[in-house]
Amino acid sequence: MRLFLNCLLTAATLVCSGNLSAQDESSDQRKYLLDRVDDVAIVQLYVDGFDQLSLREKTLIYHLSQAAIAGRDIYIDQRYRHSLDIRGVLEAVLTHPQGIDDATIAAVRKYMKLFWVNNGPHSALTAQKNLLECSAEALDDAVQQAVDNGATMPAEGEALSTLIGRIRPVLLDPDFETHVTQKSPGESIDILTASANNLYDDVTMADLEGFNERYPLNSQLAKGDDGKLVERVYRSGLDHLVPAGMYARQIENIVSHLEAAIPFATPEMARALGALIHYYRTGEAADFYGYNIAWVADKDSPVDTINGFIEVYMDARGMKGSWEAAVYFNDPIKMDMIRKFADNAQWFEDHMPYAKRFRKDNVKGISAKAIQVVMETGDSGPVTPIGINLPNDATIRQRYGSKSVSLSNVMEAYEKASTPSARAEFCFDDAEFARADKWKSTALALEVNMHEVIGHASGQVNEGIDPAVSIKEYYSALEEGRADLVALYFIGNPKLIELGLVDNEDDLREMQLAAYEAYTRNVMTQLRRIKSGTTIEEDHMRNRQMIVGWLAANTDAITVDVRDGKTYFRVADVDAWHGGVGDLLAEVQRIKSEGDRPSAERLMKDYAININVALRDEVLRRYADLDQPAYTGFVQPELTPVTNAQGEITDVTISYPQDLETQMLKWSGARDE
Repeated sequence: MRLFLNCLLTAATLVCSGNLSAQDESSDQRKYLLDRVDDVAIVQLYVDGFDQLSLREKTLIYHLSQAAIAGRDIYIDQRYRHSLDIRGVLEAVLTHPQGIDDATIAAVRKYMKLFWVNNGPHSALTAQKNLLECSAEALDDAVQQAVDNGATMPAEGEALSTLIGRIRPVLLDPDFETHVTQKSPGESIDILTASANNLYDDVTMADLEGFNERYPLNSQLAKGDDGKLVERVYRSGLDHLVPAGMYARQIENIVSHLEAAIPFATPEMARALGALIHYYRTGEAADFYGYNIAWVADKDSPVDTINGFIEVYMDARGMKGSWEAAVYFNDPIKMDMIRKFADNAQWFEDHMPYAKRFRKDNVKGISAKAIQVVMETGDSGPVTPIGINLPNDATIRQRYGSKSVSLSNVMEAYEKASTPSARAEFCFDDAEFARADKWKSTALALEVNMHEVIGHASGQVNEGIDPAVSIKEYYSALEEGRADLVALYFIGNPKLIELGLVDNEDDLREMQLAAYEAYTRNVMTQLRRIKSGTTIEEDHMRNRQMIVGWLAANTDAITVDVRDGKTYFRVADVDAWHGGVGDLLAEVQRIKSEGDRPSAERLMKDYAININVALRDEVLRRYADLDQPAYTGFVQPELTPVTNAQGEITDVTISYPQDLETQMLKWSGARDE
């Protein structure tokens, strides 16, 4: 499970600062905002402390980062079956622009920036499709001119005209395959066929009735020529024992870099990497289980990685894992807060508002760290989380524990590159704005850490229940809501003073109000991301609307005021807000523990899915005057090995490309430098 910045507090406008001249200059001198494309900010991700790492650690991070880059095309293909062809065609146009009119090049460049940030045609935030803003004739002419200029197109035996005809409706037709994921497409519409992702091939929910999946997380489900379902397993194969499967070439490249990393890893990490490699070759669920146990057991290695088919948000069923990778190292300076929550996890568990039978008597080892992330690809980047808690398997979490990380440098990048314009617009008065400005950083840090450490890691499910299987397409949003509710329940608890995280009772009370106000406002401001349609598809957005919608309907905690034609969501009663959170958390935990799908469905349909279109339109009008990005894509750092005459790595340097296009063209091989 993961947390994104806008899950808890509304992001503010990103701004530019001075040019970066050296890696170790203060963060105030760094250039954060690189570009704006529609409502997307392109921001450079910086890493503090890399130069102070040992050569062994730097080399380990380099090889793990290469493994992360090697697998990114898997996720691009998972998101949409035509994505790699679209990328190949349009990157060829960008790198062979001679003779193509400027307007077409500008349209292609804009489209590709959105494509690169979202890993395909559809938004990572709303699931809705972006369009190429040029005519079909201009597209055809640009492709032909690029070919005349020497470009190679990804036709693979297919006629160029056929290739372009296949991708043209994706690029230009607003009604063609509009959503990468649609969990609520409407009555009698199948959620799998309504979703454009590549996790299923000609398969409906009805086809799955009675079918027993052997590889629910790491396979594409397809219908064979005989009409029977086939699992196309994601694996590289193992000698003559296990045949190669889907994405075998990319997975073997990942494996080769993981193998190169093992000599530089700690013994515990080396065991985990070895287990991951074995799983990548066999694809067996038992081997993934073993890898997760080894990964959780490695709590002390200063460098770590996430690499594999992990989160299930993109699957309308909530079963298929999206490929992702992240590489990071410990940030000891910012470790104190998250460690305090981990060390006191049992206290928080004992004081949960839900029934005792759903509490853990003995919270297993929670590893909690603040980190500097160096590389994020696939489902982890360029749109990146700010907090991660894994593994997702409930049995492993209960028996062996979990790992939580807070991405310090990502959170810092947001904070350093922000201005308060949106807060000012949607706060009801100066007092609310002052609270928001005063507590934004502290409240965010506390909520992120509680969400990940004592949120996802809390509670237990009944014997024999797998809530992800029982609750199906509603589980991810429900679980994200549960973790948010835990953070919101404890944000005003005196335990935070006892732990030294808040100074005094007055500060605690004011911060609690500021946090509740921010969460309430965010349910309104998040509507700006849904420019068309009437439903919310993204799970984090659903969970926030569920919580505030339930509170508004079932408590006296929230009021809606209109002043000068503008709507404001306000906290009317802090105690009612807190009490309502406790009641809802108790119910959400019961639903998860019992695998109660009907109750989960009622919560989602009543409070989480449908939007107020008139309110959405008002929010869009108000944001138009602010000219503020809705979400952010990060340009990753670049690692360069320094070698001696024998080819041995003697150092690894870090630099910052500060250009999304340059990085993406280099990674895809469309441009060497």
